[in-house]
Formats: sequence, structure tokens, C-alpha cells
Amino acid sequence: MAASERSIELVRVAAEAAAEKLADDIIAYDVSEQLVITDAFVLCSAANDRQVRAIVDEIEERMRVRADAKPVRREGEREGRWVLLDFVDVVVHVQHEEDRHFYALERLWKDCPVITLPETVAQVAMQRARGGAVT
Repeated sequence: MAASERSIELVRVAAEAAAEKLADDIIAYDVSEQLVITDAFVLCSAANDRQVRAIVDEIEERMRVRADAKPVRREGEREGRWVLLDFVDVVVHVQHEEDRHFYALERLWKDCPVITLPETVAQVAMQRARGGAVT
């Protein structure tokens, strides 16, 4: 069974929010075949603890406003290195770059289908890679 339309919507809202706050390496996986507790994972990273927190705050706000979704659980905020937001259908992982490389969640979920993210997420990443201003 593939991720539900609602889960895909939540993934896209979370990814756009993360991109807005300049998260790096945003990717989403459909984990519905492997896990019964959620449909999708969103992974992204940031250069420092402060940016991790800013991304988390933006994701929560955007999910509440645009998708009427609030996390049922939020873990790791105190340390600010790896924050997990559990929206039941979607789990968002915002990691410090060092933790992202160390834990390599992509390696664990590489056999799961990748969920296509909105074009705006890719545009922000391309602009940042070119050193241009993000609009």
C-alpha cells in the first residue's frame, strides 16, 4: 500500500517549509510498505543548531496553517541536533549536518520509493548551490 494522498500533502508542505528556512538535502521516502506506524519520512539537514530549530518552527507553523496538522510528538528539541516531528502519517527528521552524515538514514531507507517534492523545493536548492539569492 502506498502513502495516502493526505500523507503526500503533508510531505510537500513540510518540504516547502524546510526549503523556506534553507534546509539542505531535503528528501522524502514512502515507508508505508515497511512501517505500519507512518506513511512517509521527510529528511533534511542544517548547518547549525539554531538553523535546525528555525526549520522545525517553520515546519510546525506551516503544517498547522496549511494542513491543519499538529505533531503528536516532538523529540530532540533541547539538544537541537536532531529534532523529530511526528505528525502520525508523516515523520519529519531535521538533523544537524554532522548527525545526518553519521546516522545516514538515507542508507536505511534507500529501498523505499522517493516521494517527488514540489518544484519550489528543487529551485531553492539550485539557487543556493549557485550562490544566488533565494526569493
